[in-house]
Amino acid sequence: MNNTIRVGNLFGIPFYIHPSWFLVLGLVTWSYSSGLTAQFPQLGGGLPLVLGLMTALLLFGSVVAHELGHSFVAIRQGIDVKSITLFIFGGLASLEKESPTPAAAFWVAIAGPIVSLMLFATATAVGVATAASGPLAAILGLLASVNLTLALFNLIPGLPLDGGNILKAIVWKITGKSYKGVVVASRIGQIFGWLAIASGLIPLLLLGSFANFWNLLIGFFLLQNAGNAAQFARVQEKLTGLTAADVVTNDSPIVKANLNLREFADQRLLNAQEYRRFLVTDEQGQLLGAISVDDLRTIPNTLWAETQVIKVMKPIEQSTTVRSDQPLLEVVQLLETKKLSALTVIRDNGLLVGILEKAAIINLLQKKVQTKFA
Repeated sequence: MNNTIRVGNLFGIPFYIHPSWFLVLGLVTWSYSSGLTAQFPQLGGGLPLVLGLMTALLLFGSVVAHELGHSFVAIRQGIDVKSITLFIFGGLASLEKESPTPAAAFWVAIAGPIVSLMLFATATAVGVATAASGPLAAILGLLASVNLTLALFNLIPGLPLDGGNILKAIVWKITGKSYKGVVVASRIGQIFGWLAIASGLIPLLLLGSFANFWNLLIGFFLLQNAGNAAQFARVQEKLTGLTAADVVTNDSPIVKANLNLREFADQRLLNAQEYRRFLVTDEQGQLLGAISVDDLRTIPNTLWAETQVIKVMKPIEQSTTVRSDQPLLEVVQLLETKKLSALTVIRDNGLLVGILEKAAIINLLQKKVQTKFA
């Protein structure tokens, strides 16, 4: 999510706020302070505004707790939580990867609604136990109702809501394929998106009423995110069963470590002008490092004939290397996460297979689409 502001860490998880959150914070503060003023005229001065702000913060605290519920279960499964972000529609916990099994995915998804239901029960119990009255009772009642609504709304069985992820896990368990669960849950999410849009648009067009305008915004949010999930599921379907080795570029840019720089320039650069970086191997094909065209500029060309490639090459970061048998879906996620255009593919014994380029995956997907409609 772009343009977010980092405000610190929560239990070691980076915590961000999107600028749209401040708009909602102001609206909730103003709306509830106005409600308190009308309900309790005896509140004077700026007290309603202070209570309104406090209530708004408590409500958003409930959203954060909801996202922490997802996060803690994910962390227990060994999944890194990249961030928690508050934005106009609530909160979002960004996970490093998907849970490895349907059962694990189910528990990550349901953890948030469980936390919200626990907060609902806690606020209700505190209100009853203390026999709270006046503004305190009103605030506790609002906290209880909002957390109940948050839990029930998120249990709607359509992506990107928690209920959609629960449904995805169930379909995944039944079919054995996670992408089928995404397809089903995203379609239902799109249906709810259209229903929300209709519920906001019909009163607006027929009556000129903005009473359900928020439903319109939520509908577009559901529709967009469910559509993105469906698109990713189609990619998953096409790439399932393929490995990194299946997309290695033919005639990858590879040079032997014992070549001198003059031989390297004559044999490889003149014949592979589109490449500016080459992988370096020993005589047995073991990956040793990489050399780029720019590296040649560090050596006077008068010394090229007596300088071997191995003397100029640089090591390759482990994070940019994948195994030849690694599922292509994992490779795609790595490319997207690391913002890379290519990865080095090796076998388990360290032998180099070649280079895998993002463009090659895109071409593969395009060919599969063309084959489908041919």
